[in-house]
Amino acid sequence: MTFLIRRIILTIPILLLVTIMVFSLIHLIPGDVATVVLGQEATPQAKIAMRHRLGLDQSLPVQYANWLGNVLHGNLGRSLTDETPVSAEIQQRLPVTGELALASFIVAILIAIPTGIISAVYRGRAVDYLATLFAFLGMSVPGFWLAMLMIILFALKLGWLPSSGYVAFTHDPGANLRAMVLPAVATGVRESAVLMRMMRSSLLEVLGQDYIRTARGKGLALRTVVFAHGLRNALVPVITQSGLLIAGLLGGLVITETLFSIPGFGRLIVTAIFERDFITVQGAVLVSALLVVLVNLLVDILYGVLDPRIRI
Repeated sequence: MTFLIRRIILTIPILLLVTIMVFSLIHLIPGDVATVVLGQEATPQAKIAMRHRLGLDQSLPVQYANWLGNVLHGNLGRSLTDETPVSAEIQQRLPVTGELALASFIVAILIAIPTGIISAVYRGRAVDYLATLFAFLGMSVPGFWLAMLMIILFALKLGWLPSSGYVAFTHDPGANLRAMVLPAVATGVRESAVLMRMMRSSLLEVLGQDYIRTARGKGLALRTVVFAHGLRNALVPVITQSGLLIAGLLGGLVITETLFSIPGFGRLIVTAIFERDFITVQGAVLVSALLVVLVNLLVDILYGVLDPRIRI
């Protein structure tokens, strides 16, 4: 419990720093923000009204205090394009990206962990070379190219799965799962290559430790040594990479969501950037940064679960 409390306390100043950086986003825009939003043809009166709406006519400390107070109450402002509350838009889009990220991560884990274990246990054999080849191909092949190949094969040629679109799970579970298969596999296969290499190298390092040789010297079966003694310690760096993977997926599924026409969080950010909707960008970046911090906190907690020495 002390370990958990300490980690949470250390997260507070990080969150505060994140809010300061995100708040500064709108002030880092070159030139006058009102002119950038409204265009060069806007009248001076319209620019003054826009600055007042954005609170830019106040001092920076007052602006930050007002903005942070609104954020703590769940108010991220309103979109500059259609006056939609940014928090409502994010609440609608984020679960879609969260579902896709979770499905992609599950696919990556289901491929990477068994493949990495087999590759490490049978090092130097044919199965190890095949797994290594898969990892190199997975890291080399562009994700959008793999996604397009899967669309052509499984959607257009075979007709097994839909090529694009999204259906909410609560509306039609079957259609939702069918729509998620191609984007999840296309993303998960690529990410599994990185996790597989990490799993292999980490397990190989653990299998070379003295306590593993002692366990083998006592006559324990290889399966027992790997799963009961080696795997738990080998998973620590894999969890680190998994945390980075999940955080990256939550904010970096733009290409996948675009190819498969999925109305997710990434497409929201890209659309807001193109439309110069800086209020939406500011709110989305804040939520994305907070998710990264929370994922890192969860990873730290899992460290302590897997290896009690870390808690000490």
